[in-house]
Amino acid sequence: MTAFIYHHRLTCSDNRRNSGIARDYGRRRRDSGHHARGAVHRLRRRRRCPQVSLQHVEIPVPSVKKHEVLIKVEAASVNPIDWSIQKGMLRPFLPKFPFIPVTDVAGEIVEAGSAVHELKVGDKVLSKLNFWKGGGLAEYVAAPESLTVVRPAGVSAVDAAGLPVAGLTALKALMSIGTKFDGTGGTGANVLITAASGGVGTYAVQLAKLGNHRVTATCGARNMDLVRSLGADEVLDYNTPQGAALTSSASDEKYDYIINTAMNVNWSAMKPTLSSRGRVVDITPNPGNYVAAMLTMFARKKITMMALMSLGKEEMRFLMELVGEGKLRTVVDSRCPFEKAAEAWEKSMGGHATGKVIVEM
Repeated sequence: MTAFIYHHRLTCSDNRRNSGIARDYGRRRRDSGHHARGAVHRLRRRRRCPQVSLQHVEIPVPSVKKHEVLIKVEAASVNPIDWSIQKGMLRPFLPKFPFIPVTDVAGEIVEAGSAVHELKVGDKVLSKLNFWKGGGLAEYVAAPESLTVVRPAGVSAVDAAGLPVAGLTALKALMSIGTKFDGTGGTGANVLITAASGGVGTYAVQLAKLGNHRVTATCGARNMDLVRSLGADEVLDYNTPQGAALTSSASDEKYDYIINTAMNVNWSAMKPTLSSRGRVVDITPNPGNYVAAMLTMFARKKITMMALMSLGKEEMRFLMELVGEGKLRTVVDSRCPFEKAAEAWEKSMGGHATGKVIVEM
């Protein structure tokens, strides 16, 4: 099989050491008892290199534990958290290098562990892998049954692969403000969603409208029509004075909630636009917003940080059902063939993707 790895402690000049580590990685995997199913080629991303550096490594296909399934990957989604981990976001805890990045995969089950009961060989599935293990940028991956769901008929691997991290993040943000998706939410609230054309933002706009909220959204001028098509009631170009100020065209209208998915939007800009008991749910907080969250903990207007993903299989199944029913769609920025996964990685790191960046096998 083929796959991709990175090792962010290496520099561009470490070519000899790079090759040694790659060989050692393959040797350790073989010595650990895994059975080879073919040649494995991996991509190593070196932290200080201006460009992604490709390197091929032979390792075996992973074996499955009793509660796991082996998935032949058809599509995988690159998320900002993937390369943020590479840059040291969770140091010193994660990851152990060399590391296979990406956690969102869709494909077909080719083997099931002895204790797997809900899934079977041949099922087309979506899976969210453990952040601590990664493994998604590979032809095959061992995935836990507890975070793997069957794809509805007609839902493509590409559309499914975008869902786990971005879709669950958007869903959790909307659930945290009391959004109801069963029609019992009444008239809903006045909600602002920043960076609405990004991976999380595109899902958040659609889910907010399903929850009967009035949605104002910010994005760049080139994506305004797209965001409107997702259901936003008003779209602001963040490069205009009005967009930068986050103000609705109804000047006397304040936001009950702000779902902030943009790194560069500060509490000082959001606070004046909130209603008297308004709240910000910050998905990608910057240092200043962390401080603001502590200072406003007991205030009427406040900003709260959203913790790392805690939703699971049932929520994934709910999102898959929405996609299958045509109520939710994955906006795809780009689709890269597996051999060009480095381009997908760089595209996501650039920070201006419209929707999801997908790698196809």
